[in-house]
Amino acid sequence: MNTIKSISAFHRLLSLPEPKHPMVSVINLSESIFIEDDMWKGFVSRYYCIALKRNAKGKIKYGQQHYDYDKGVLSFTAPNQVQYLDLKTMDCQNTGYLLIFHEDFLLKHPLAKTISSYGFFSYAVNEALHLSEDEENDLLEILQKIDKECQHIDHHTQEIILSQIELLLNYSKRFYQRQFITRKNGSHQLLTKFELFLNDYFDRKFSKKGLLTVHQIAEAMNLSPNYLSDLLRIHTGQNTQQHIHEKLISKAKEKLSTTELSISEIAYELGFEHSQSFSTLFKKKTNMSPLEFRHSFN
Repeated sequence: MNTIKSISAFHRLLSLPEPKHPMVSVINLSESIFIEDDMWKGFVSRYYCIALKRNAKGKIKYGQQHYDYDKGVLSFTAPNQVQYLDLKTMDCQNTGYLLIFHEDFLLKHPLAKTISSYGFFSYAVNEALHLSEDEENDLLEILQKIDKECQHIDHHTQEIILSQIELLLNYSKRFYQRQFITRKNGSHQLLTKFELFLNDYFDRKFSKKGLLTVHQIAEAMNLSPNYLSDLLRIHTGQNTQQHIHEKLISKAKEKLSTTELSISEIAYELGFEHSQSFSTLFKKKTNMSPLEFRHSFN
């Protein structure tokens, strides 16, 4: 697999001069020309990329999802994800900005540990962020400050740039939450679909499939796990795993109170490989063992 190891290498692929800073760059897409290169047919990079697009068109495959640049304004990609760029779909009139920063630029800074908490770096294409004019201007102002700081490098540069990047990420987090809330109809449909999936899954005989995972339900809904958990957390206060556990306990209580199945049989029907794991989760959630719960009905 081809690897874009440096910011300089990426600049060359966009027909741009050497970056002012070797580890971070703000790229003006209107000044960029993507050169024909086999690199675009499949590559990984060593940098994070935040794309603020204007009138941008084109398609890129990121991980196992396709980004349609006609949709959404702000998108995020993380290092070491396989990407494919179809130059035939790129519009020469693309405008906007790319903020790229090497993963090593974060070393010894708190952001190195916290950046993984920003789930939108793994969001799928139809989860791109749409911005109002004011929101877009807020981010453009930050990009301009980063670009200006790249013009000179001293021992304050890294801290100042990373503080601006962190500010940009926090603004993006706010805007995503706003998008979840303002798009109530779409969110409501997803929540309904989620509830129907859970009910259907637990109403069927599913023990041979094992425990339901966050990845399974996200894949069935054509969403990324992080996006689904963020959506649920905003609207319900619980993430996907918490909802799964809640449904598991509800079904367990139903079986304990209405059947004569043994604890091991119930655990197996719920998808647990070991009954002890089931008992541990049940007690954690109810402060009673399964047997104590059953006895409370006798």
